[in-house]
Amino acid sequence: MKATARSRRAKKSRPKLSVCALALGLLVLLPGSVLAKKSDRDQPMNYTSKTTEAINAPNSVSTLKGSVKITQGTLLLTGDVAKIYLDADQQIARVVVTGNPAHIQQLDESNNLMQGDAATLDYDNINGIAVLTTNAVVRQQGRGEFHGDKLTYNTDTSLITGESGGEGMVHGVILPKPKPATAAPQSPPKPAEGH
Repeated sequence: MKATARSRRAKKSRPKLSVCALALGLLVLLPGSVLAKKSDRDQPMNYTSKTTEAINAPNSVSTLKGSVKITQGTLLLTGDVAKIYLDADQQIARVVVTGNPAHIQQLDESNNLMQGDAATLDYDNINGIAVLTTNAVVRQQGRGEFHGDKLTYNTDTSLITGESGGEGMVHGVILPKPKPATAAPQSPPKPAEGH
């Protein structure tokens, strides 16, 4: 059975993320604007799984189990179990994926890959917010990576916030901006022999 539901993103103002969370927003300070592919928002959400209990009705939840794969444009979600939540307008509001690990990946407008893994992934499809919990890691191609007990990634702005539990720490690596390639020094021409 294939259930299709329209997907949308609200055009309302987004709430500010909690300042209490350990902000890893340093990525925002890196040069270049990194945003998720805008065209992804206009694509249908497709899925495959071993079993499906799906309904396309207002305020419903569809459950996918076994080798779950969900795609929407360049967005890819994978895991063992996924729950797809539809709102009152039958729009895909949220997808919660669990796995060993649950995985998210998406290309940005510059075709750089963002990937994230955790035991649980809660993706807000309306606001483009992915919350990764338990052994969470987010990697941004050419930009760096972050590890923590809970990482929140905004696919629209690339802002990452992180939290650690107990004695753990949030760990991040920010890569330096690549330098332009320099031309190799030219060696002088060798004198011609035999003249």
